[in-house]
Amino acid sequence: MAQWYYSDYERNRHGPVSAADLAMLHANGQLAGDTLVWREGLAQWQPWHSMIDEVVAATPAAPAPARASFATAAADAPEDAFSSPYTMAEPRSPYAPPRAPVQRVEDVYLDGQVVYAGFWKRVAAYLIDSVIIGVIAMVVGAAIGGLMGAAFGLGGGLDNGGALAIQGVVQLVSLVLTACYYGWFYASVQQATPGKMAIGIKVVRGDGEGCGFWRGFARYFAMILSGLVLGIGFLMAAFTARKQCLHDMICDTVVVDKWAFTAYPDQQREELGTLAVVVLVLGGLLFVGLIMVVAGLAAMAGAGR
Repeated sequence: MAQWYYSDYERNRHGPVSAADLAMLHANGQLAGDTLVWREGLAQWQPWHSMIDEVVAATPAAPAPARASFATAAADAPEDAFSSPYTMAEPRSPYAPPRAPVQRVEDVYLDGQVVYAGFWKRVAAYLIDSVIIGVIAMVVGAAIGGLMGAAFGLGGGLDNGGALAIQGVVQLVSLVLTACYYGWFYASVQQATPGKMAIGIKVVRGDGEGCGFWRGFARYFAMILSGLVLGIGFLMAAFTARKQCLHDMICDTVVVDKWAFTAYPDQQREELGTLAVVVLVLGGLLFVGLIMVVAGLAAMAGAGR
């Protein structure tokens, strides 16, 4: 019977354990989908979600993992397997991590095809993020405006200068929070904002490495620059070799499929995807509706003169 190993969140190896023991750990919620596992015959460590079917198929229905299996595994484990800084429930547990490195899921693979995210995928992701950021900015702006308004009221009343001061502070805080939003998500494990995660794309360095918080933070301000030049900085994504916008070139970033630079480049997709199409259609309808409302208001104003 195959013996399995798995890693913890600090990339320490645990095992060996049987398939039944692994299935029990899964049932107890101790194995996340991205936990790395390995058995003899595998070329490299694999995420648990890709091996669940194999383990379940090899496990008898409703097994009761015997303590003897754990004892046997403990007897076969190397002595250094028990030099763990953690306190285990039982001495000589087979789950004590030996000092052995495990390949990280964040490792960059450069030998596969890279699918760069096109203009419309990026627009769809931006629309989703804009809604999220808009809600956050509205809440934060209301809180700041309320507090500063109350302070001005206690000081003798709110004049035009006070109103401008409140507006300036709200805009500045919103700007910084938005930059932090992008920086924090780009530095996360997913390397993507919620909008990009939904569309299935991410932001990385030109060599596939992680973007990092400060680069993501600065990229937001470079993105403002892309908009200031009549939006040409954004349109560059439709014509550049790696579909980079102006802010990507400034910050040395690329927007790619979420499976790019991983061990599974074959899972990348060129097509837009259903969600992206739906978001783009709704965004287009909202834009057309907004234009019609503005045109109607302008016509009413003209008729009233």
